[in-house]
Amino acid sequence: MAVTASTAPAIRLENVTVTYDRHPAVHHVSGHFAPGSLTAVVGPNGAGKSTLLKAMVGRLPVADGRIDRGGLDMRDIAFLPQQAAIDRSYPISVIETVLLGHWQRAGAFGHIGRAGIAAASNALAAVGLEGFERRPLSTLSVGQAQRALFARVLVQDARVILLDEPFNALDARTIADLLALLQRWHGEQRTVIAVLHDFDMVRRHFPEAVYLARRLVDWGPVDAVLTAENQLAARRMAESWDEHADLCHAGDVGNAA
Repeated sequence: MAVTASTAPAIRLENVTVTYDRHPAVHHVSGHFAPGSLTAVVGPNGAGKSTLLKAMVGRLPVADGRIDRGGLDMRDIAFLPQQAAIDRSYPISVIETVLLGHWQRAGAFGHIGRAGIAAASNALAAVGLEGFERRPLSTLSVGQAQRALFARVLVQDARVILLDEPFNALDARTIADLLALLQRWHGEQRTVIAVLHDFDMVRRHFPEAVYLARRLVDWGPVDAVLTAENQLAARRMAESWDEHADLCHAGDVGNAA
């Protein structure tokens, strides 16, 4: 399903603060992801990048501000967490893993049918795992397992796709293949947002970037965001983090997007 710029809603962050145990992990971030955009979220370790994605998909509550999903149902948002958050020891086959992409629409007891199974098989072929359907997920290499999870996202057919560090510990060929899939989604006018660490990759493949250091450093075209000045600002923000700070409130910190 391709979407058009007129039907793909933007996701807007309005003064968003997200906390862990009332300590802010993301402070008062405002901005919007344009319909059909391809955006990298970058920043130091512990900068709140993963936290922000989890809040956007509804897995973490917003302590202050709001996230406007433009009328999107949660079924319209696909989320791929970090590999470390996925238990690959669970006894499930590759095809069963991919079929889970239908779950949000079919429900726990919904009937998937031949069309759904065919879509899962086609998704596996698209990521280079044709013939792996009956293999246990636990037997796959890291790269193969990530391909299977990308196939699950393909099956989900979402209008917005959130990817948390999707290329960690992958070989160059797998990264190239999965980057091509991101470009395909972008060409279909889906909104794609990925947490990444490799600035060179971001510069080559992502038109937009969000630079986060718990607070917003910058948001916009990638060449304007990934500057030496912003890297210095992010480093200074990271050095000033107080892990025991009280929850701040709207108006305490200002930023622009």
